[in-house]
Amino acid sequence: TVSEFLREVRRMVVDFVVGRVLTHNGEEEATTGLDDVTTYYLLHRNDFNMGNAPVGACILYALSCNLSDAALVNQHDILAQSKSRSTDDALEADDADETESGGGAKVKLKPWHQRVRRNLGLEAASGQPVPLIDQVHKLMHLWRAGDQVKVDTYLNDRGLQRNALFNQILQALIELADEGSEERSLLEALSNHVAAQGQLRKSSEQLSLLGENER
Repeated sequence: TVSEFLREVRRMVVDFVVGRVLTHNGEEEATTGLDDVTTYYLLHRNDFNMGNAPVGACILYALSCNLSDAALVNQHDILAQSKSRSTDDALEADDADETESGGGAKVKLKPWHQRVRRNLGLEAASGQPVPLIDQVHKLMHLWRAGDQVKVDTYLNDRGLQRNALFNQILQALIELADEGSEERSLLEALSNHVAAQGQLRKSSEQLSLLGENER
């Protein structure tokens, strides 16, 4: 149908834009394996950063990522609604015609430090896999608390040191964060730590392989 065709076109555009965000050099990168919530976050962050964004554009972005704007507010805890209008009033539109008459409503991304739900990075809405952006924000909370043991346990349990896409997302978020901000400092520290842990794991595996060969 026409609506399905338009949705597919929007998704192709989203994948192209997010692929460029992940590479930082203007080249397109395949976004295979990137979950919808993280895709939305990177798209929104790239275009509007952490400021107010028109709800109409965000609705279209959400639809292109197989999500709804209301779910991003209530289930995924990614968006903060405008204080001037209720969620039902500001975040109820299903197509482009409605988004064009959004009445100036605004939404914005929730800063990582305001995402404090107990299940952040542990469980996802509707039993889906935990979005990578949630895993990043969970690690930022753990790192800020100075709990490196829990950081390493979380990384190991989810195999994030060996996840190339996770490392790309960390680097993309560093580039998107403000210079000198706590967010950027935490992300850089995490990125360096993940790289170091990956090297340690690789060295350990190589030593183990050499030991087996000698036997």
